[in-house]
Amino acid sequence: MTLARKLTILGSAAKYDVSCASSGVSRNAGGRGTGRGKSASLGSATSAGICHTWTGDGRCISLLKVLFTNRCIFDCAYCINKRSNDTERTSFTVEELVTLTINFYKRNYIEGLFLSSGVYPSPNETMLRLIETARILRNREGFLGYIHIKAVPGAGDDVIALAGRTADRISVNAELPSEESLTKLAPQKSKKTIFGTMGTITRNIIQYDNEKKYFSSAPPFAPAGQSTQLIIGASPERDKQILNLSSYLYTKMQLRRVYFTAYVPLNNDPRLPGPSATPMRREHRLYQADWLMRFYHFTASEIVTDEHPDLDPDLDPKMMWALRNIHLFPMEITTADSKDLMRIPGIGWQSAVKIEKMRKSHPISFEALVKMGIVMRRARYFITLRGKYYGGKNFEPESIKKAVQTEEAKQLWLFT
Repeated sequence: MTLARKLTILGSAAKYDVSCASSGVSRNAGGRGTGRGKSASLGSATSAGICHTWTGDGRCISLLKVLFTNRCIFDCAYCINKRSNDTERTSFTVEELVTLTINFYKRNYIEGLFLSSGVYPSPNETMLRLIETARILRNREGFLGYIHIKAVPGAGDDVIALAGRTADRISVNAELPSEESLTKLAPQKSKKTIFGTMGTITRNIIQYDNEKKYFSSAPPFAPAGQSTQLIIGASPERDKQILNLSSYLYTKMQLRRVYFTAYVPLNNDPRLPGPSATPMRREHRLYQADWLMRFYHFTASEIVTDEHPDLDPDLDPKMMWALRNIHLFPMEITTADSKDLMRIPGIGWQSAVKIEKMRKSHPISFEALVKMGIVMRRARYFITLRGKYYGGKNFEPESIKKAVQTEEAKQLWLFT
């Protein structure tokens, strides 16, 4: 099989894994390898296996995103690469993948590598091939680009430690939000094994953070941290359970990111929910809620409750929180502190900082708020400016909800 055909198959097989965002980690050129590289190339650019992602500072970069192999000993109901599927199987060799990466990098097609794999023939052997690829790129080829390795649950602690020494980011897919769903849809996997591997990564990251305080030469371990992915809609969990799990992973496992993937029906399996894909809007709302937890100091229990266990498909999570807590509003723009300002729908953290800075020097006007980028079609229902309310006569949750939905519908129409 040609290298181009392998790239097409294994690039396509990797597209359902979304946890490939870079954090823009810089690597010191000191101690790099010979940088010999290879003279061979595919001869033409191809879009197979290349994905675009964003760094922590907002830059868009390209990653070569492939599986090492689509062979797998697991038979997960939702996975296109499951063992029982009749699909074309192939694998890279280590040297083939090194050659691809270096030649794509030299031609400025990519800035890094996202490397995952089906599990074959075992977790340890799979991981060792991924590690060997990264090791050769780093030590022999002098590759300083971003490398993200997908760790295989059940691999030994020593193997995980090796992976973290060569990769910028390492991740383990949590797959599904509960033990019950894993047992049903991915019986060869378990919460204990997945969380055990996550815990190993977390301990190594903490150890590295402690060592570098005292030894500048301490070898780095996954300096861009750890991430994971959850499949949404393949199992019956409510948004409340999903966000509670995400909160746990952030606080206890110290993950950098939790990614959500809306379920796409790829296989005919009676264990799966049916032929309909999970609405992308649900995935979008979960990302919005995740953003509130990571940057706006919201807890999962504030965003979703026993009475409201699912996110509203029509309104964003911050708006729904505000409507459920209408007794906290309207907030006076001239006196509210930044943490409270950030909780107002339509006001982001940058706008909150601008408001605090401006009001120290001169009075704030309604026009100034608009110029700051505040989304006034939402914010005006929840604020006062020197005692004046701009949201109309009916300060009631249902009236505000209808008014906001009308405003959002108008805005959508303008851009369609």
